[in-house]
Amino acid sequence: MRPLEQAARLSLLGILGLVLAGASAAALTFGSASISLETVLHVLLHRLPGIGAGFTSGSAAEQLIILSIRLPRVVLAVCVGGALASAGAVMQGLFHNPMAEPYVMGVSAGAALGATIGFVLRLDMSFLGLGAVPLLAFLGGLSTTILVVNLGRVGSKVPLTVVLLAGIAVGSFLSAINSMFMIFNRDDMHQIVFWIMGGFSGRGWEHVHAALPYMVVGLGVIALHLRELNLIALGEEKAQQLGLEAGRVQFILIAAASLITAAAVSVSGIIGFVGLIVPHVVRLVIGPDHRFLLPTSCLLGGIFLLAADTLARTVLSPMELPVGVITALAGAPFFLYLLNKTKHGM
Repeated sequence: MRPLEQAARLSLLGILGLVLAGASAAALTFGSASISLETVLHVLLHRLPGIGAGFTSGSAAEQLIILSIRLPRVVLAVCVGGALASAGAVMQGLFHNPMAEPYVMGVSAGAALGATIGFVLRLDMSFLGLGAVPLLAFLGGLSTTILVVNLGRVGSKVPLTVVLLAGIAVGSFLSAINSMFMIFNRDDMHQIVFWIMGGFSGRGWEHVHAALPYMVVGLGVIALHLRELNLIALGEEKAQQLGLEAGRVQFILIAAASLITAAAVSVSGIIGFVGLIVPHVVRLVIGPDHRFLLPTSCLLGGIFLLAADTLARTVLSPMELPVGVITALAGAPFFLYLLNKTKHGM
């Protein structure tokens, strides 16, 4: 597939922005309690200073459902989807491998272990409104990243192959420990498994406020290094010939991608395929230039995960499916299709 021209890429960003707005509006109307789009718009616009007086505030129940239950969930799904897709785009560019994804650093295994410890110990602690489970999940994911990077470091360099192998080894080890915790604490197994499957049930504004600053910082760091990432994607040797200090930039990008992944996992659990499929598809459509690849992946990742979450909470309402199940059902067949297409093109 021939990559889009620059004007078409910018148009695609605009189209995705409109799609995201439409998907967000739809997510606010759908649910066990159906609310009209007109009511949703009135409730939202009523909160805006200056123009809010011209719109009705809705009933107390409608305000509660829209502003305190559905809206934070929509915002969180978009943020997590954008973060995972952006991290996937960075990892695929760094490792020169379309199969690379955010959890390759062992972040998911570390976060899962942290969350499991929170469930098992039932710690009575909170920070910024968050309980022990998301806090320990974030610390577990971040600590795993630091460990993997230091294990993979060779002097002042961070060889990507060594880091990849270290991530796989550490992730497998932590997953084994997590499985042991689950076996010896069967009373908490249901909660642990449901968290590992990923989802946004019961999430509120406190989760948005806790995760968003880390995502903004990580994405900001990545955005400042998109030109360098383009050079690294050409090959480490080529990048060094062009005067780039590849090792330092690789370390910064790995740290930033892992930071936004850890923040996402801490509030959503483990949701697969977003960071694998989305940037891979975007790269096929617009090409490998990360100046366009990253923002497009971020938008499409947010749309994809928002759609998956809306489906997860409505398809069997009032019962709710884990979002990770929806993304796996949608992502696995599509990934196999892409894999088969690539195989025949070789």
